[in-house]
Amino acid sequence: MSLAIEAAFGTHVGLVRKRNEDSGYAGRRLLAVADGLGGHAAGDVASSTVIDALKPYDREVAPDELAATLGEAINAASEALRARAAGDPSVTGMGTTLVAMLWSENLAVFANVGDSRIYRLRDGQLVPFSEDHVYGRLLSDAETVPGLPPRIARFLDGRADGRSPDLTVRELKASDRLLLCSDGLSGVVDLEDIHKILASANDPSEIVDRLIQAALAQGAPDNITAIVADVQPLAKTGRAEK
Repeated sequence: MSLAIEAAFGTHVGLVRKRNEDSGYAGRRLLAVADGLGGHAAGDVASSTVIDALKPYDREVAPDELAATLGEAINAASEALRARAAGDPSVTGMGTTLVAMLWSENLAVFANVGDSRIYRLRDGQLVPFSEDHVYGRLLSDAETVPGLPPRIARFLDGRADGRSPDLTVRELKASDRLLLCSDGLSGVVDLEDIHKILASANDPSEIVDRLIQAALAQGAPDNITAIVADVQPLAKTGRAEK
């Protein structure tokens, strides 16, 4: 079955931060959310630089080339960060998380580095497609390590050492609903509430609005960004693929 994706993107500065350091993109073949790191120089510059570098890869790709193409795109984004920092000392040390998806036919490759999240809702079951790259999750005996920092262990900052993303190829099915979001959503809204909102019968733009409102209702101490994407039979969209 040929598939199409209808996606909606939304972002909000939240109720505490003075600027929005999140960036996102919902294109024809590519979805991405980047969360500039708080406490790092120019998190907003980092996230927007990465998203801008990814946009040229929003194109149709053969299914067996998805992982290589998205990996190449993220390498280009990392190089863009390095070049930007080299040309502007004021943003040295900037970094960002990233979750992204590139799809073709009935397959998608998902990328994750940092603690932004990817979820899939299928047949009423909500499944995470990403693992937070924080020290407490990456060490098997984390509970025994005194003073373990709660910081992100992997993120994009233009360097290659230990900062490569996880890449996972998965099959798409009609009626799947996907969520890519920054931790400004997943960190404050209970997973059960996210599940309920995603399972409601609204279109993606309404779901995004409801997710953002749920985070605001919890005080929204961080920027909030979400992309909701519905996988549909191609005929349902009334659009022809090119």
